[in-house]
Amino acid sequence: MTDLNPQAKQMADESMVRGLDAQARAIWPQEVPLLRRYPLPAEARILDAGCGTGEAASRLAELFPRASVLGVDIIDDHLDRARSRYANLTPRLAFEHQSIFELSAADRSFDLTVCRHVLHSIPHADRVLAELARVTRRGGFLHLIPEDYGMLHFQRGPLDPRDFWHQVPPGFEAATGTDLFIGRNTFGILAAMNLEQITVDYIVVDTVRVPRDTFAAIIGAWRDGYAEPIGELTPITRQAAIAYFDQMIANIRNPHGYAVWMVPVIGARVS
Repeated sequence: MTDLNPQAKQMADESMVRGLDAQARAIWPQEVPLLRRYPLPAEARILDAGCGTGEAASRLAELFPRASVLGVDIIDDHLDRARSRYANLTPRLAFEHQSIFELSAADRSFDLTVCRHVLHSIPHADRVLAELARVTRRGGFLHLIPEDYGMLHFQRGPLDPRDFWHQVPPGFEAATGTDLFIGRNTFGILAAMNLEQITVDYIVVDTVRVPRDTFAAIIGAWRDGYAEPIGELTPITRQAAIAYFDQMIANIRNPHGYAVWMVPVIGARVS
């Protein structure tokens, strides 16, 4: 499965654990109203595809207290961490080793299928979306956070972050076969699949809505996990990547500074 997980090293790194924690703290408060609008049965079956360390799966189990939630991932260390951390939610919350390219569930198994912060990191996102739709019941919903690395904005300093974000994503995606702009492309994929009631919303992770330390922790985790492959795969060197990330973190921490990450949230009903 290595060719289907070109960021395997980064996904398994300790920095990813920190990043997932900070992203959940930043995004979840704004995400809850979007999840509540889906008309789910009281005892819904929910899948978290690419669940990582279980940050979202556990929150889904708490948000829908009569639902059963299954989190799947291919990184066993993340799954072990999730099982240990959220043992109090068993048996309603379970974690299994599965690939989102080939889920073991039967057709039409889940009322809600969630996939957060995954689609940008893998090739063939359309195949994954088709698989997520396959395991979702007719009338059920997909809930997706497909990241888009053209939607981050920071103030200029000695370095111009626009140069970083204009060069790194195209180079990185070309080298890994991924789509780092999948956030803007997901709507078209879902429409071509004839899904219904497609919605596109944005969670605003910025220095007004999110604690500065939390936002800075996200960028710090990205720096620690990705500076090296950025140096290997893009025109930006490792040392330059660290300098850019450090300046972005300083921008966030500056009480007079402003920075923003627009996070697409896309929903769709399976017809």
